[in-house]
Amino acid sequence: MQQKSLAVSGFEKYRKQTRKEIFLEEMNQLIPWQALTAVIEPHYPNPRGAGRRPVGMERMLRIYFLQHGFALSDPATEAALYDTPAMRCFAQIDLGQEPVPDASTRCQCRHLLEENNLGVALFDAVAVYLEANGMQSIQRHYC
Repeated sequence: MQQKSLAVSGFEKYRKQTRKEIFLEEMNQLIPWQALTAVIEPHYPNPRGAGRRPVGMERMLRIYFLQHGFALSDPATEAALYDTPAMRCFAQIDLGQEPVPDASTRCQCRHLLEENNLGVALFDAVAVYLEANGMQSIQRHYC
């Protein structure tokens, strides 16, 4: 595991956890990330070969959930990730080590999910998981 940079650690002496931070922390703990990435893995680009390495699948999935959970466009998602430490922490982005994935990268990932009907499968899997653990299901509303 990499050491966190000063960009992540902060120096606040008096800090209170926000509702957004609490929500994202709960989502981080509740969602079965490994099971969801296994659904995407057969369709995700292989990191071998020439060209730019793809951004990690789990990171892109987390950004996808942020985008849907907060109803953000691609440019708004990028701005929110640069602006909001809680969202960067949830997406596991350390600005001291790497930039936020750009809009075209997020768009390509979203198109990959849409082309393979994976978005519906992912949100249905989360709803089933939450219901199985006695929690209220998320709304099953798809565009």
